[in-house]
Amino acid sequence: MAVEGSISDPRVTANIIAAGAVVWRRPRDGGPIEVALVHRPKYDDWSLPKGKLDPGETAMVAAVREVAEETGLNCRLGRYLGRVTYPVPGHRKLKRVDYWTATATSGEFVTNSEVDQLRWHRVDRVMDQLSYPMDRRIIRNFLRLPPDTATLLLVRHAKAGRRERFSGPDDERPLEKAGREQVRALTPNLLAFGPTAVYSAPPLRCVQTVEPVAQALDLEIAGEPLLSETGYAAAPQAGLDRLRELVVPRSVPVVCSQGKVIPDLLGRWAEADGLTLPPARNRKGSVWVLSVADGRLVAADHLDRSLRTH
Repeated sequence: MAVEGSISDPRVTANIIAAGAVVWRRPRDGGPIEVALVHRPKYDDWSLPKGKLDPGETAMVAAVREVAEETGLNCRLGRYLGRVTYPVPGHRKLKRVDYWTATATSGEFVTNSEVDQLRWHRVDRVMDQLSYPMDRRIIRNFLRLPPDTATLLLVRHAKAGRRERFSGPDDERPLEKAGREQVRALTPNLLAFGPTAVYSAPPLRCVQTVEPVAQALDLEIAGEPLLSETGYAAAPQAGLDRLRELVVPRSVPVVCSQGKVIPDLLGRWAEADGLTLPPARNRKGSVWVLSVADGRLVAADHLDRSLRTH
């Protein structure tokens, strides 16, 4: 997704890769939502929290880390807000920054080596407080949909080898070495979205794909037969209804399913709610980050290449 006004030419290669977030909260008095801005004394500017990716990081993991380092807040990511690319003043370099929405789960601001102030601004007043036009473009993207969308992470299981090479029942076919490596890479990215529940179709390869997430959060994996290939083929509408049921306020479910389920299921859901899905190959070990508002699917971001580390 290219942000209006950004450099979207595929021939343009950024030298500096970064990630950040629009961190927001709803005041206790029920007033307009507020957005966090940080002040960097080195540049004397007010901006959205962001920072460069460390080696071995993805943008999602870096966004959570950078928000924590600059604001002191531990956050969970939500909807993807797009990317800006811009020249770095005084250098012959381009900087690319990916942004997500984020809500704080814990922590408090402490002055640090990069940021000396954090201020919360009403969303209807935040534009005038920002120092850079590219941050305003991201805020406009943020405002295009309700801020408190519910998130569901729909995962296709990792690689499990060829069916014809496994002698046992297909539901017992485990992940192969490449699949286990995919899971190791996938897990920290799922955790960046703050999952609160884990569900899986019954095949072992599905369960094994989300097992590390469940272990990290000390959660049980709930079985979802309607989201297996056999269960979904027998009752596709029931499978879609069940996936919708898993979306509840203040919960972030991770759901692992199979290749013959996900494209049709999401196609049905998107068509019913009037959403155009981005092109996606739905490869093994990839993830759909689904955003739901008032029961409607309002955004869908497919994580595939973005799961590769920097």
